[in-house]
Amino acid sequence: QVQLVESGGGLVQAGGSLRLSCAASGRTFSNYVMGWFRQAPGKEREFVARTSRSGGSTFYADSVKGRFTISRDNAKNTVYLQMNTLKPEDTAVYYCAAGSTGSSSQYAYDYWGQGTQVTVSS
Repeated sequence: QVQLVESGGGLVQAGGSLRLSCAASGRTFSNYVMGWFRQAPGKEREFVARTSRSGGSTFYADSVKGRFTISRDNAKNTVYLQMNTLKPEDTAVYYCAAGSTGSSSQYAYDYWGQGTQVTVSS
């Protein structure tokens, strides 16, 4: 089992920045691909970004490319999502997830955090 706890969400004005963190415990963190997903009210959960086990490879949804950066610190068992130039359409609950394969599909991830709310005001 892997336990994931997100933090860092909040209310920010459009154009602002937030940094989300996801702390992992349980099994060896570096064994897992880590991803960030988000879900806005009335919408399906969507992929945001993922990073490889070492952090050397990353992949982003087109909607956040150039604005968001995913990174991980395996010594701290933590994955981050730096979000810059935020837009109202980025408003959602953000979830981190751990999986065994690199994928943009939520179904490829085995463990999920409880989510953290990000609200971007216009």
